[in-house]
Amino acid sequence: MSRDAERFDVLIIGAGFAGMYMLHRLRLAGFSARVFEVGDDVGGTWYWNRYPGARCDVESVEYAYEFSPELVQEWDWTERYAAQPEILKYANHVADRFDLRRDIQFDCRIASAHYDAEEPHWTLTDTAGQQYHSQFCVFATGCLSVPIKPDVPGLESFAGEIFYTGEWPHQPVDFSGQRVGVIGTGSSGIQSIPLIAEQAQQLTVFQRSASYTVPARNEPLDPQLREAVKADYPAFRQRSRDSGYIFGARMPANAGFASCLSPSEQQMHLENYWRIGGLFFARAFGDMQLDTGANAIAQEFVRTKIRDLVHDPEVAERLCPDAIIGCKRLCADTGYYETYNRPNVSLVDINAAPIESITEKGLRTSDAEYPLDALVFATGFDAMTGALDRVDIRGASGQRLSDVWQYGPATLLGVQTAGFPNLFMITGPGSPSVLSNMLQSIEQNVEWITDLLKYMREHEHECVEAQADQQTVWMEYVAAMAETTLYTRCNSWYRGANIEGKPQVFSPCVGYNQYVEYCDEVAAAGYSGFDFG
Repeated sequence: MSRDAERFDVLIIGAGFAGMYMLHRLRLAGFSARVFEVGDDVGGTWYWNRYPGARCDVESVEYAYEFSPELVQEWDWTERYAAQPEILKYANHVADRFDLRRDIQFDCRIASAHYDAEEPHWTLTDTAGQQYHSQFCVFATGCLSVPIKPDVPGLESFAGEIFYTGEWPHQPVDFSGQRVGVIGTGSSGIQSIPLIAEQAQQLTVFQRSASYTVPARNEPLDPQLREAVKADYPAFRQRSRDSGYIFGARMPANAGFASCLSPSEQQMHLENYWRIGGLFFARAFGDMQLDTGANAIAQEFVRTKIRDLVHDPEVAERLCPDAIIGCKRLCADTGYYETYNRPNVSLVDINAAPIESITEKGLRTSDAEYPLDALVFATGFDAMTGALDRVDIRGASGQRLSDVWQYGPATLLGVQTAGFPNLFMITGPGSPSVLSNMLQSIEQNVEWITDLLKYMREHEHECVEAQADQQTVWMEYVAAMAETTLYTRCNSWYRGANIEGKPQVFSPCVGYNQYVEYCDEVAAAGYSGFDFG
């Protein structure tokens, strides 16, 4: 251990909502900690994703920390679905309120994290060569934090401006009078395309596969509703947990199984949830994510809506997905389908005519060339494992985490991997993460990890490591739960299918409440499944 290296009980990578709460919780428990953040301020994904229309798809009254009653009462959301600037403002408010920045090192990228089994300790090295030592290391790097930058031939020759939705400039971007191309129609494309269309002289959308999206029905948040939620916040949160997704406390229960309803009742319930808007549409039937027949009814309902909303029948058919609803993440939009009725917007199917290259003046497909002044890549993220793969993480035997995960990620409870003692992940592969309300999943993981560290201190344990056999059992459970649903029936970023050569493993854990119960049982049994040293 080098003498000039700084030493802490815990080192945390990432200053988004996970890293900030981990720091706060560790301080309360009496641990010394330091957070490293590559950006120049807090906020994580909401620091980087500043593209037009960036907005949360969980209602703002639920996409918030629960741990501090005072914080709940003093913060007022302004919209049903908070936009990126407001969420970032909230993150900054939390950092200020709990004085977090004094223990966060900004503009610092960690290049490696190596474990020394003899001492034992973790050594983190940043890109400038500075080293830091700690007993424990926590990765709070997020599930959607590494944007995909496709290697398109000729990209370097493009004379116009290039943007990535996941790394949007901090200064305003004005597309007025420009010919703009957007590649990608996932969530970031669906949110940004309507606003870019309002500015651009001409907008050309390049779509590989159509996504299901439901109107968000965003609106200013009713002050009376906001105060009613605050007045009985514990009960409000309990209703969220009872939903099974930890969001949707204000929404009606689903209508039961589609097979138990008449065709007219099925359409009535689908219409009701379409009117409510947002991700709640996936709950219109209790078996929508379980039964292909129920899902097919909802699919055709959405396709009918698209045909009603889009005037050009040919464009409407191109926008109609031919897949299972929910297999890829359902999107929420404001005026997305209507945007294709604008005379300055066109849609190109790059499945029928693949992109061949970027030229100096635009983009060339197999059957046409499109002159462009600006190009926007809304091409998604290397999800779940991307941020971990970009750090040289080595465990007790010197093995690389990326090598151990070469056939897919494996963890126990999504918080630890066998062979990597004292290394933790917040909402890692094998936890509910992206299938839940991320803020509450983060809080649960942070509190569980902190309690484990306190348990170790009380029992004078220096090391903790997931047992390999129990890790296997857990990942088999995660896979089995996924197979009971329709989530595995398509190629999605849930399973890494959007990254060429990445092993396809469905890694989120289905069933938040069952997951929490299992975590509580493990803790009550003295952290069974983990070895202490």
